[in-house]
Amino acid sequence: MSEQKQREFIPLNIAILVISDTRDETTDKSGKLLVERLLTTGHKAYAKKIVPDDISRIRECVSVWIADENIQAVISTGGTGVTGRDGTPEAVKPLFEKEIEGFGELFRSISYQEIGTSSLQSRAIAGVANGTYIFCLPGSSGACATAWDKILAQQLDYRTRPCNLVELMPRLREQ
Repeated sequence: MSEQKQREFIPLNIAILVISDTRDETTDKSGKLLVERLLTTGHKAYAKKIVPDDISRIRECVSVWIADENIQAVISTGGTGVTGRDGTPEAVKPLFEKEIEGFGELFRSISYQEIGTSSLQSRAIAGVANGTYIFCLPGSSGACATAWDKILAQQLDYRTRPCNLVELMPRLREQ
């Protein structure tokens, strides 16, 4: 039996934030996709909210969630483009204690294989704040599927070897 098979899956409580001026629960595809994916892999959808493209509203919601000891990860979708209303990175980056630069780099590299040079328009980012992982994804359901299927599903799975983000969680608040 391989070492990966010997490790037990550790379900995480994950909050999903949909950032959009136009979507609601009936028209939201990206948030629903993320909830379905995380539930399918065994994680828990701890919270889900839709907020408009507004820096203060985004930051307020993420701040509340990172203060909640029960939430291990926050995944947002939307607001990572380059238009005037796209402000997710500006809302969330000030909360980071550490930025995970490799996430955005890897996401854009994988996206390039799927959508070509349009991938440069994404400002997808990730970081750690108050011991909570935060991942900011583009608003399209295709981008959310790419991020979950090709990065997050593995890195949020304790069984992934040689290493994963879950095994680092007990040490995220070290000083």
